[in-house]
Amino acid sequence: MEINQTAIRNIIGVLGNIISFGLFLSPAPTFIQIIKQKAVEKYSPVPYLATLLNCMLWTFYGLPIVHPDSLLVITINGIGLALETFYLTIFIIYSTSEGRLKVFKILAAEIAFMAVVAVAVLLTAHTYEKRSLIVGILCIIFGTCMYAAPLSVMKLVIQTKSVKYMPFTLSMASFLNGVCWTTYSFLPFDINILVPNGLGTLLALVQLILYACYCRSTPVEEKAEVEMQSNN
Repeated sequence: MEINQTAIRNIIGVLGNIISFGLFLSPAPTFIQIIKQKAVEKYSPVPYLATLLNCMLWTFYGLPIVHPDSLLVITINGIGLALETFYLTIFIIYSTSEGRLKVFKILAAEIAFMAVVAVAVLLTAHTYEKRSLIVGILCIIFGTCMYAAPLSVMKLVIQTKSVKYMPFTLSMASFLNGVCWTTYSFLPFDINILVPNGLGTLLALVQLILYACYCRSTPVEEKAEVEMQSNN
C-alpha cells in the first residue's frame, strides 16, 4: 500500500510540475512585447519579485537538509527561480534608471532575507521537523500572499463586468495547479503545501466562476483581445 501511495504521489507531483511550468511560462508573451518595444511601459516588476522570493523559499524547503524526499518541490521551484530571474533581467535591461534601482533594492532585500533565514534555520534548528516547520511557515505566509494577488483582478472584473484582464487559460491553469499540489500534500500529509495551494485552488475556482458570470457581458472587442491573450 505504501508503494502505491508513493507512486501516486510521484505521478501527481510530476503532473503538478508540468502545470506549474506552464504557469511560470505564462508571462512570456508580456516579456516578448517588452523586448520588441524596448520598454517596460507600465508593467510592474512586483509580481515577478514576489514569485522569485516564493520560489527561493520553496527551493530551500525542498532541500534534503530541510525536508527530505521533496525532489519534485525542488525541481519545479528551481525552474521557476531561473525563469523569474530571466524575466527580471529583461525588466532591468529595458527599465528606466528609477525602475532599475527599485528592482535592485528589492532584490537585495530578498537575497539578504534568504541568507538570514538559511543561516538562522541551519544554526538554530537541528532536526528535520523543526527546520521544516520554520521554513514551512514562511512558505505559507509568502505563498498565500502570492496567491492573494488575483483578488485585485477579481474586484476589477466585478466593477467593470468584463473579463478582459483575467484570461481564462491562466485561471484554469491556476486551478489545475492548485488541485494537483493540494492532492500531493495529502500523500503524505504536508500542511505547508496544503494551505497555500488549497487557498490558490479556491481563488482560481472563484475566478472561473466570475469568468462564467461576466464572459457574456464583456464587450465584443474585449472578448477578441481576451482570446488573443489566451492563444498567446
